[in-house]
Amino acid sequence: MRQIMVRYTCRADRAEENAALIGAVFESLKDTAPPGITYASYRLDDRVSFVHIASMDDAANNPLQALPAFKAFTAGIKDRCDAPPVTTVLHEVGSYAGSHR
Repeated sequence: MRQIMVRYTCRADRAEENAALIGAVFESLKDTAPPGITYASYRLDDRVSFVHIASMDDAANNPLQALPAFKAFTAGIKDRCDAPPVTTVLHEVGSYAGSHR
């Protein structure tokens, strides 16, 4: 399993566009339900910084890469950013998923 985190800061005038493109990726994931991936995206309190966390069963086969919505999102990411995306490989020390009350 491969886990990565991507963090970047959008230009203020492009942050809403970025959020909409991310939303389209999640709609595509709901429609296609590809196996072997867990994916989450977060917008930070400053409203222009974003963090994406993905876990893939097969590091060589990222299901996101096959989605047209993901391709559209990544196509112009550098143009939307003040601070470009930085990808970090994560090595899990532990995790917990309890039930929500």
